Amino acid sequence: KIKRKTALWQKQRKLSFVSAMAASAITFRPPLFQSPLRLKACFPSRYSLGQFPAPSDPSPWRTFAVKASTTSSSIASSDKQHLSPSEAGRAAFELRSKIDSQETQDGNAPSMSTLLSHAGLTRGIESAGSNSPLSPPIELASTYERPPDGDYGGNGLIYSRSHNPTRKLLEDAVGQLEIASWNTRGSDLEEKSSSEIAPTFAFSSGMAAVASLFLAHSSPTKVFLPKDVYHGVPTQLYTSLNDHGVSHEAVDMTNKQEMLQKVEESIDLHNNINSERANPATVIVWLETPSNPLCQVTDIREICQAVNGLKGKYESVRITSVVDCTWAPPCITQPLLLGADAVLHSGTKYLGGHSDVLLGIVSCSTNTATGQWLSERLKIIQTSVGAVASPLDCWLTLRGLRTLHLRVERQCQTALELAKFLHAHENVTKCHYPGLESHPQHDIAKQQMFAKATSSANENNKNMFGGMLSFEVESEAMAMAVAGAVRIIRRATSLGGTESLIEHRASIEPPERRTSPPGLLRLSVGLEDVDDLRNDLDAALKIASKICH
Repeated sequence: KIKRKTALWQKQRKLSFVSAMAASAITFRPPLFQSPLRLKACFPSRYSLGQFPAPSDPSPWRTFAVKASTTSSSIASSDKQHLSPSEAGRAAFELRSKIDSQETQDGNAPSMSTLLSHAGLTRGIESAGSNSPLSPPIELASTYERPPDGDYGGNGLIYSRSHNPTRKLLEDAVGQLEIASWNTRGSDLEEKSSSEIAPTFAFSSGMAAVASLFLAHSSPTKVFLPKDVYHGVPTQLYTSLNDHGVSHEAVDMTNKQEMLQKVEESIDLHNNINSERANPATVIVWLETPSNPLCQVTDIREICQAVNGLKGKYESVRITSVVDCTWAPPCITQPLLLGADAVLHSGTKYLGGHSDVLLGIVSCSTNTATGQWLSERLKIIQTSVGAVASPLDCWLTLRGLRTLHLRVERQCQTALELAKFLHAHENVTKCHYPGLESHPQHDIAKQQMFAKATSSANENNKNMFGGMLSFEVESEAMAMAVAGAVRIIRRATSLGGTESLIEHRASIEPPERRTSPPGLLRLSVGLEDVDDLRNDLDAALKIASKICH
C-alpha cells in the first residue's frame, strides 16, 4: 500500500508540473535548460523532490503547445507551496525570455504597430535591477565625467555630439522599423535583412541629413535627381555644394531607361576626361517617392536593380541609391527591403507628427556593400560635422512614433476620400494622388505602398497611399483664392502633422527653378473629420470660382 501511494503521489506531482506549463500557453523546447544547476536555480523545490529527469533523458522535453484555456486552477494546491510569488514571477520571466528569443529566430516577431507603440522603451528592469520608466528619459548632458583610471568604459558616453542616449533610442527604433521583415507582403517582394536594426543616424534637420549624405561621398560627385522633387534638394546643390565638386542633373525616375542612359553617359564622359588620373566618378541616384508635389511614384525595386547592374558594369565607380521616403513612412514603404542603399526621412513630418520637431534621419542597408560602407561614413560625418539631432527633438520624435501607425492610417483614409472628391469637382482641373486609379503609377503604388502596421494577413493586403495630395485649378490667382478661402485647413508649409495644411507651392519655390504648375495647391491631410475637410474645400473652391470668373 505504501508503494502504491508513493507511486500515485509521484505521478500527481509530475502531472501538476505539466499543468503549470500548460497554463503558461507556451512552447517548451529542449535547449531551455542545459544543466541540473540551471534547473535547480529556477525550480529549487522541484529539483530537490526529484521531479526533473536527468538532462540526458529527452523524452519529457519534447515540444508541445497548449492554449491558455488550461488554467492554473488545474495546478494542485500542494504544488503551489514550493515557489514563493517572487520566485514564480522570476522563473516565468526567464522561461518566457528564452522562448521569445527562439520565436524571434523563427520569424515570429511582434507586428509593427506593437513596436511603434513601445518606441523608445527598454527592458532595463531585468537587466539593471531597477524599475524602468514607461516614457524614455531625455538625456540633456553635453559631457560626462571621466573615471579616475581614465577609462570611459564600454557605453561610449564621452560627449553628446558623438553619443547621446536619447538619440540612440530614436536611431535604434527607426532602424528596427526600416528592415523589420515580418511586416512584408509576400516573400517575393522584399529582401530579407541580415540584421535586426539598420544603422541609423539622426541629424538636426532633413536638409542636414541630405547634406551629410552628399558629404559622405568623395568628389567629384554627380547626383541624379527626379524632375519632380522637393525644391530644397536642388537649391542646396546650387547654392552650397556646387562649389565643392557636387553637380546634379534632373531625370525622369519613372522611366528606367532614361535614368540608365543618363547615368552611363555621365560615367563614360567622366572616365574619358580622367583616363590618365586615378579620379573615379561617384554617382548618387536620388529617388523621391511619392514626389513633392506631383505625387509621382517611382518603382524602387526596379530602379535599385538597375543601379545594381550599373555597379557590376562600372566596378571602379561608387554608385549609391538613396530614397527620400518622407511621404511614405516605414508603416507604408520600406525602401531598404526593396534594394536601396539608404533611406532618408524628414523626421519633422510624419515621424514627429505634431509640427514641433526639426529632425532628419538616414538608415543604411546591411545587405549591400554600398550601404555598409555608407553607414561607416555617415557615423564619421555625423560626429565630425556635428549636425546632430537635439535630445529634445529625438524625444519628441520617439513620442510621435508611438502613434505613427494610427495617424497615418487615418490620414491615408481621409486623403483618398478627398482625392476622389477633388477629382470629380468641377473647379479642379487635375488631382494628383497615387490612390486614384487614374494616376499613371497607380499599379506601382499598389505594389509598394500598403499597410504594414499589423501582422494580420488581411490588413497587410490593404493599400495606404499616403496622406499627401495635390490638385490644380485653372490659374495662379484662383489657386491663391482657394488658399485664402479655407477656414479649417491652415495655410502653412510642411506636412505630416495632426492639422491639415494647404500651400501654393510655386510661390515659395525659387523663381529661376520653379517646377510646380502655377495653379497647383499641395494638401497635407490631418486628423480632422473628413466631412469637415470636404466641406471646407468645396466652399473655398466655389468662392474662388466666383471671384475669378
